[in-house]
Amino acid sequence: MEMRLTAVNLDCPDPLALAAFYAEATGLPLHERSGADFAGLVGEHGLVLGFQRSPGHRPPTWPDGEVPAQLHLDFEVDDVDAAVTALTALGATLPPAQPAPGRWRVLLDPAGHPFCVSPRSPRRS
Repeated sequence: MEMRLTAVNLDCPDPLALAAFYAEATGLPLHERSGADFAGLVGEHGLVLGFQRSPGHRPPTWPDGEVPAQLHLDFEVDDVDAAVTALTALGATLPPAQPAPGRWRVLLDPAGHPFCVSPRSPRRS
């Protein structure tokens, strides 16, 4: 059996607002059928980063775990400090708990989902 990943979806209270945050952060375009209940960004090879309305959404309480993270996204960037500055200006927050600040930074998106930024890896030939 061969499977191809087509989408990763996050629950949130406002799909269009969270899609706007990640669109600005990643440069990915908004999926043409995005709306109030589901919004998506289209990535390389058609992979969709989706955001679905969940009226009872409770943001993760990372790192204490009362409400588990359930999922987190990892992004590579050219300059971690510059990315943190830009992402917090867009509405992300930088929690005080940072497990490996010399290797990556954990941020929380506007809906509370943790995500990490780390230095871009050199491409292997």
